[in-house]
Amino acid sequence: MVWSAAQFDMSRRSLLRSGAVLGAGALAGGLPFGQVAMAQNTSGQWPRVARLLSDFVASGRSPNAVVALGWGQNPPQYLGQGDTTFTSGLRANADSLYRIYSMTKPITGMAAIMLIDDGQLSLDQPVAEILPAFAEMKVQKVYDGPITEDNLEPAVRPITIRHLLTHTAGLGYSIVQQGPLAQAYAENGLNPAQVSRLVDVPGGLNSPPASSLEAFADGLARMPLVYQPGTHWSYSVGLDLMGRVIEVVSGKSFDAFLQERIFDPCDMSSTWFRVPASEKARLTANYFVLDGEPMPIDLPDSSVYLNQPAFPFGGAGLVSSPRDYDRFLMMLAGFGEIEGRRVMSEPAVRLATSNLFPDTLAPDGGFSSGGRAFGFGAAGLVGMGEAEGLFGWFGAAGTAGLVNMKAGLRQTFMTQYMPADMEMQNAFPQAVAADAAAMQR
Repeated sequence: MVWSAAQFDMSRRSLLRSGAVLGAGALAGGLPFGQVAMAQNTSGQWPRVARLLSDFVASGRSPNAVVALGWGQNPPQYLGQGDTTFTSGLRANADSLYRIYSMTKPITGMAAIMLIDDGQLSLDQPVAEILPAFAEMKVQKVYDGPITEDNLEPAVRPITIRHLLTHTAGLGYSIVQQGPLAQAYAENGLNPAQVSRLVDVPGGLNSPPASSLEAFADGLARMPLVYQPGTHWSYSVGLDLMGRVIEVVSGKSFDAFLQERIFDPCDMSSTWFRVPASEKARLTANYFVLDGEPMPIDLPDSSVYLNQPAFPFGGAGLVSSPRDYDRFLMMLAGFGEIEGRRVMSEPAVRLATSNLFPDTLAPDGGFSSGGRAFGFGAAGLVGMGEAEGLFGWFGAAGTAGLVNMKAGLRQTFMTQYMPADMEMQNAFPQAVAADAAAMQR
């Protein structure tokens, strides 16, 4: 079966808009963050969130939605609606498996911060000291223009670890670029995710990937940058490249490092780059909504996630459960500690969840949404002003994972449909904030 990009009427930028970026507009809607910080009644209920889930599943965009909500180190409350697929008859729950796509990025970001904390990396260390192929990068003069010598100039500064973490390296992304660079990425296997077994998936995400993280990094080093390093926030494959940095510095495969340093200590037993065949019944289905009708693009019994990926995609490769992702957020809310176990140092978590934008950022080069500027930390947005303390990110299939570090409020939303619109990703944190504020009254 072949579904063309024209049939979907979807550009590469549509995938970017589908929750990976503009979902952050939810955080610019005047949420009562000050009130949230006061409302820590763990026995409180979440009526607005429950109603939101019920209405969402009734709309038919996705067969299910599951939410995990919690304060600090207290156990989460789970709210859920619907079945794992439209036909399974199996209720979705806290242990159902979801493709979290770009919610993988903050996990990769924390792994990098761990190595900084260990003294094996530094925030402003040039990537070329670890991967020499990145020593002499070229930059497009015209953004997303031709890949020709007359449109290229030398990078004025090296790409650093800080740049990779904050999407300011100037690297491209196949779901963002629309010029010749997008084609060059596809031809060189610079694919940042697996989505489906279908032949043609919008956004160029099903082009054959590089054979390994090493091959991915080497291919990426041959591509021009779209911006001078350190000047613009531009969503990119920076966290995929970070996976290669991590394995070179640590001497372990990237997936093994995550397992040893994050998944095992946090007791995240359902987070994988490849779903074991024994667990496929827990997989939800992923759908593409076409003219208001959901069309399956990845079903549990034949999911592409049952196969070993070409390499672990640090930017968008993980499958996880509401229970597991909440445990990751619980570790952050505990400033590196979860249930008495120290996973990261407190200074490391504070660094990771702070604004790490470089001081070379152009005046209009930061990350903003809904008319409000945000900072950026270790692969997640950082709230500023009345949103101070907020950290997290979104996924292209409608998921969200956020933690208010000041209040210790953890909030995970899982569903599975593409392209995710802003409606739910706006409404979910607003409903959470409203219910949390009501708990104080």
